[in-house]
Amino acid sequence: MNSTYNPGRVAGLWYLLLIAIGPFLLIYIPGKLYVKGNAAATINNIAAHELLFRFGILAELIGGVILVFLVLAFYRLFKGVDQYLAVLVVILGGVMPAVIYFVNVVNDLGALMIVRGADFLSVFDKPQRDAVAMVFLRLHSFQINASLVLAGAWLLPLAALVYRSRFLPRFLGVWLAFGGFAWLILALWQYSRRNIKTSFLPSSNPPSSGK
Repeated sequence: MNSTYNPGRVAGLWYLLLIAIGPFLLIYIPGKLYVKGNAAATINNIAAHELLFRFGILAELIGGVILVFLVLAFYRLFKGVDQYLAVLVVILGGVMPAVIYFVNVVNDLGALMIVRGADFLSVFDKPQRDAVAMVFLRLHSFQINASLVLAGAWLLPLAALVYRSRFLPRFLGVWLAFGGFAWLILALWQYSRRNIKTSFLPSSNPPSSGK
């Protein structure tokens, strides 16, 4: 492998960057802002910590870009093993999750616009505005739940590539396949629930699920 460009090291670097922003985006911000079952308290928290909410939006944008570069590094690493499977990794593990990140940014900005009380929203009273803002936040949550499917699906071609490669231990491929099926089962469980609650799961970051 070229000493001046090692796709494995590049992928590791992007992975570390993704891990660095993960806890902030998926644990700290939800814990600070979102109050389960209380729309008014959640909206008040967002209004009081608008800068933190905006940092979360920025983190989602950065995360989406990192995902794309991460899977491109994987593609460079594994295209010699099976180019078709490597393309699947790019699509399922990078392009599609990144689209979810960017769409979720639109939902967050819609919620923030309502929280800030744009002039044209004056026809609605405060509880109505809070309810509409929560619709955007729930859409964010539902898209994260949908990304559970991708969290499992992208690991399966990656597992096959690792298993078939001659430069990585085969047990890693088996472990990735196990993780992929686990995420798919979790996705089915989420969709089988009658009452989908607002949740902020680490599934919005598929590459981190293979750990």
